Amino acid sequence: MSANYLELLTPENSQIIFIDQQPQMAFGVQSIDRQVLKNNVVGLAKGAKAFNIPATITTVETESFSGHTYPELLSVFPEHQILERTSMNSWDDQNVRDSLAANKRKKVIVSGLWTEVCNITFALSAAHEGGYEIYMVADASGGTSVDAHKYAMDRMVQAGVVPVTWQQVLLEWQRDWAKRDTYEDVMNIVREHSGAYGMGVDYAYTMVHKAPERVEHGERIGPNPANR
Repeated sequence: MSANYLELLTPENSQIIFIDQQPQMAFGVQSIDRQVLKNNVVGLAKGAKAFNIPATITTVETESFSGHTYPELLSVFPEHQILERTSMNSWDDQNVRDSLAANKRKKVIVSGLWTEVCNITFALSAAHEGGYEIYMVADASGGTSVDAHKYAMDRMVQAGVVPVTWQQVLLEWQRDWAKRDTYEDVMNIVREHSGAYGMGVDYAYTMVHKAPERVEHGERIGPNPANR
């Protein structure tokens, strides 16, 4: 494995690609709960936006089979072009290769469907032919079975691809809580997308640090003594 993989991910050395995050592709996913999958994809996208990570969004057979990219993902990058392909391997498409090259960053974070087809073929080709360092976001990707996802991940790891999770990537970009310019964005992403961790942050903000609740609501009426 290249010593470059010992370098931490930073906002300056990373770019990200979302491959085929489309409903028909998600319908076939059996390796992860599909709602969890979409939550993780959107959380990852918001992280990339917060840190100004260059992003590529590519789709396959949108009109004939796969359907349109998740609107929740597109809402994070409303200005982005979507690169449509016919090939299962995104690396085969010149527009995708041009997009990656234009970003001038060798560390490519990948979130896509399916792990055993579109992710693995892109990862191996981009590493072998393009010299990119691939970081596969395991919980923002999915396969058609647990085994399909697992063995595709195993094969990629054997080839030098680095497995990561979406929250790991987010916090590696942040690295230091003293970085106040991204602190609030990261905390907002965590509270919305990080499950128990996010609930804990909400609790600490409101109950320990006495911050206001995130959502305004009607008056809270206390217990009625007449009920006793």
